[in-house]
Amino acid sequence: MSEPASISRGIAARYATAIFQLAKEGNAIKALEGDVATLSTALSESADLTALISSPLYSREELESAIVAIAKKAGLSDILSNTLALMAQNRRIFALPQLVASLSDMLAEERGEVTAEVASAKALTKTQTTKLAKTLSETFGKDVTINATVDEALIGGLVVKVGSKMIDTSIASKLNSLQNAMKEVG
Repeated sequence: MSEPASISRGIAARYATAIFQLAKEGNAIKALEGDVATLSTALSESADLTALISSPLYSREELESAIVAIAKKAGLSDILSNTLALMAQNRRIFALPQLVASLSDMLAEERGEVTAEVASAKALTKTQTTKLAKTLSETFGKDVTINATVDEALIGGLVVKVGSKMIDTSIASKLNSLQNAMKEVG
């Protein structure tokens, strides 16, 4: 089933909140961290799993039994295994990638961490990444994990996104601003 991204995120957020609260109440946060890492790896490395969760061809029963078998083989905790089975029964398993992302964010928040999405024109060196992480940590008052990508269209500078905040120091952005200012004058 192809669903709009916002619907998938909304569905995943509700399941993630329930899973996280149950894990927290049961003192199973460490187990949940391992489960999320396992699922994340499985989603990125298994084309078969991706095809399974996005295909409308399987019946609810087939989908549920496949998901339960995968969860058992992966050694996932009961909380997550049962939730994945429920998602399969309700035909909501297509939201699994968003569920993993939501759980990752919640676990990082629990640890006092925040992830910064950083786009740069060239790959950042280890020193630059360390300095940027230190500066962002001081600014936001939390440990910052850098998720760096390269976007040559930026020409130079950085675009940093932390939560809902974005800092754009790219040359491309400055050129666009200059171009808009020139249009207003002439």
